[in-house]
Amino acid sequence: MPIYAYKCSACGHAQDVLQKISDQPLTVCPQCGQSTYSKQVTAAGFQLKGSGWYVSDFRDKGKAPAASATPSSDSSTTASATSSSDSASSSAATGT
Repeated sequence: MPIYAYKCSACGHAQDVLQKISDQPLTVCPQCGQSTYSKQVTAAGFQLKGSGWYVSDFRDKGKAPAASATPSSDSSTTASATSSSDSASSSAATGT
């Protein structure tokens, strides 16, 4: 059941009330007895924290994540590019 915040505009009495959604809103203040009791607009009772949730987070549970495969392919590309540039610089130094 949700908790609703009520406040009396006549006397300022405020109270949180546990009510069913189908219950009628309270209108009579329990403090002063006037019909100036009204439901207040409040913030949500929960917060979403963290980086978020995506549909793909739990898909392909048995497979290795794609992010772990990317660095190994990048390092092999970097290594071959480094060896190619070393070969080019050594052949330029020898004049071949």
